[in-house]
Amino acid sequence: MREKASRQRLVAGAADLLSRRGVKATSIRELAKHARAPLGSTYHYFPGGKAQLVTEAVRFIGDKVSEVLASSLQQGPVTGLQEFLALWRREVVRSDYRAGCPVLSVAVEEPDNEEGMAALAVAEAVFADWIGLLTRSLVNQGVEEQKAEQLAILVVASVEGTIALCRARRSVEPLEQVSMQLEALIRQALGE
Repeated sequence: MREKASRQRLVAGAADLLSRRGVKATSIRELAKHARAPLGSTYHYFPGGKAQLVTEAVRFIGDKVSEVLASSLQQGPVTGLQEFLALWRREVVRSDYRAGCPVLSVAVEEPDNEEGMAALAVAEAVFADWIGLLTRSLVNQGVEEQKAEQLAILVVASVEGTIALCRARRSVEPLEQVSMQLEALIRQALGE
């Protein structure tokens, strides 16, 4: 059990550091230090090195966000949107505007090799999952599938970009403004 907790701490620490620095600006040594773990244990748990740890960190944060999103979408697309935005609002404020989305940090960096391509594929799968969850929720509420998917893509892309704006401005104001507009679009699609 302790081993699993140590491994999980490394993955969570890696996700946090990636959200602050990105992939290329982060070494395996820094990842271990950030997670307060011995460097040797990093290689023990992740024999594939930095590439494996980055891939697992992206998958970890993707799954966490998907859980929150799926749970909140059970109460409808508007509630799902509100919780999705609240999650990122808490993250940027908690980090004093230093952290963004680790999935985006992987997606915007050019991969150097096959390992980088693997991490990029995981990032794409995470985004696809979030979009799929939002799309299905909208379709279940009567929105035509193509329109629902377009709106879901707009939500994910808007939120990811807005997180960057919040970091640059050191304010949640962009997130608040985007939130109002996205909610209005979802309510319009739902015929409210």
